[in-house]
Parts: sequence; structure tokens; C-alpha cells
Amino acid sequence: MPTALPGLHPEARAAEAALFALADASKAQTAARYFQSGPGQYGEGDQFLGIRVPVIRETARQFNTLTLDHCAALLQSPYNEVRLLALDVMVRRFAKGKLDVQTAVYACFMQNRARVNNWNLVDSAAPYISGPYLLQGDRSILWELARSSVLWERRIAVLSTFAFIRAGDFVDALTLYAQLLADPHDLMHKACGWMLREVGKRDAAQLRTFLHTHYAALPRTTLRYAIERFDAPQRQAMLRGEFERV
Repeated sequence: MPTALPGLHPEARAAEAALFALADASKAQTAARYFQSGPGQYGEGDQFLGIRVPVIRETARQFNTLTLDHCAALLQSPYNEVRLLALDVMVRRFAKGKLDVQTAVYACFMQNRARVNNWNLVDSAAPYISGPYLLQGDRSILWELARSSVLWERRIAVLSTFAFIRAGDFVDALTLYAQLLADPHDLMHKACGWMLREVGKRDAAQLRTFLHTHYAALPRTTLRYAIERFDAPQRQAMLRGEFERV
């Protein structure tokens, strides 16, 4: 039986219990391996209930009245799925809320970002909370996050820029990726490559310019992700550095 968090409000306790009732030990073991939660791995210590994401999101919709305090409490859970449920509630609260609500959700997200500590959690929340919030305001926190020694804070910085890209705002995003070219972690190489691919969907010329300018320093993983949508001859030319053919 999973271990319950102490001191939860009854509604938060009900949300936790609803997920516990769906737990599957076999799937939990598979998830633990997939999210690399073993000793020395990027998700070390993360625990899983073994619940598929669509089921978690459907369960979260049953608890729309959870407050931000309830969500913050649930984010302290050792179980990845419980934290994901809390973030899903927060994302929908942000999307439907006015500025005061969005500010409160953003503050809750940032205050509890130490609990947003696996890539699925970052990717499910940063593009929809911190990204849209920072799109219209002071973005200096992005550069602080990008300099963090914590992998997940750096990934929050990168995934937040997805909101900028969707708005056609590429300058800060591309500047950030350039500063992260030497990041030591492959998960960051993948994240930057993914976001570059999204830039390319909207402005192929900007993507080609970035790749040409930074080719010598680009991690191979970043390049491969960035050029996934190019046709095969273009991808091969890019991988060989033959930009004049693209």
C-alpha cells in the first residue's frame, strides 16, 4: 500500500486516495526504470504508482476545487503521479484564471519547483504556467534558472520558452539555448533541440541561422532533434555541416 502524506486537507486526501486506488505495482516498476529513478540516475528517489498519464489527468478533473494550498501539499508527495495531478490542476487553474489567479499559480509553481523534479513534471507545467506568465513580464528569472546547478531548474527555463515560441517571440529563446550549448546533461540537449525544432516550424530561416552560427558547439543530440522535420537529404547535409546545400 502506498504511503499517504501526513496532515492533508480532506479534499487533497481524497485526490491522493483516488490515485492510490489506481496503483499498479508492475507498471510502477516499468515507470521507475523509464524515468531513471535508480541510484545515481537523473530521477533518483522518485517513486511511482504505475498510472498512465490520461488516467491521471482524468482523475485531476474530478478535483478541480483543490486550492493552491492543497496542490502545494500534494506536490510534497514522493509519488510522481500525485505531483503530476497537482500540476495538472494548477495548469487548468492558470489557463482559466485572470491575472491575479495566474500570478498566484505562478508563485505556487515557483515556490515548489524543487518538487517539479522529473522531466515529465517540468514538461507538463513549465510551458503552461511559467512560460505564459513570463511572456508578458520580467524574464530575468529565466537566466537565473538557466545558471542553476539543478537540472530541473535549467529544464524549466528551456521549456518555459515554448510559450514565447508559440507567440512568435524567438529572441530570448534562441539566446537562452546558445548559452546552454555546453550543458553537460543529455536531457538538456534534447530539450533545446525540441524547442529549436518548434522555432523551425514557425521560422525555418531563423532555425538555419542559429544552427549555422552555433554548429561547432552544438551537441549532436540537439542538432538531431532540431532538424527532425527536414527532409532526409537536408538532415544528412546538416549533420555533415554542409549548410550551403540546405
